[in-house]
Amino acid sequence: MTVTGRFFARRVFPLLASIEVRGRENIPAGGGFILASNHIGRFDSLMAYHLLDTKDVIQPFTDKYKKNLTFRFVAWALGMTWIKRGEPDIKTMREIITRLKKGGALVIAPEGTRSKTASMIKGESGVIFIAAQSGAPVIPVGVTGTEDAVVKTRWKKMQRLKITLYVGKPYTPPSVKGAGHEHAIEAATEDLMCRIAALLPESYRGIYKDMPRTLELLTAN
Repeated sequence: MTVTGRFFARRVFPLLASIEVRGRENIPAGGGFILASNHIGRFDSLMAYHLLDTKDVIQPFTDKYKKNLTFRFVAWALGMTWIKRGEPDIKTMREIITRLKKGGALVIAPEGTRSKTASMIKGESGVIFIAAQSGAPVIPVGVTGTEDAVVKTRWKKMQRLKITLYVGKPYTPPSVKGAGHEHAIEAATEDLMCRIAALLPESYRGIYKDMPRTLELLTAN
């Protein structure tokens, strides 16, 4: 974790936002795990630095922003890892898996891009693939209050943001190896997204709102 990222997340950002964390006890003291969250705004990534004390925080950042000086500075300040979008990036994936095995904490949004409506969109399979290859447990996290439109509106009115982080319990996705692995990956990805959805208020659950697994998890809670 970079000194800059920790300082801004722990000292500066709380002056601009009220941040409530529900389920902080579900985050292990050490590393070697994956935090998977919904993605509704540009400040989502910063929340990882508010939550974690792990020295090696791994945050993939799409290389479509690599030519933008502002985003390059943000990526440098937060120690983000550039990853190619829209094509397999085997080199970066191997680096992430290696760091996870050495105790790093991967912070990633399975949806791959920000939801323009703040409600969940279809998750991609990358998180499950990384979990299977690294053996790292996954911790689902729900985020509210970081929507870009909400941030812009509240700050225009000189109002602090109201952000809530819902941290679920760590779990190990089922094996996705062997015959029918593609179906297994798809099912495990859907299960992960439903776990995130079940942590969130109903308006944020998007396409996972009425899925049987989401309803099952909500009933269990």
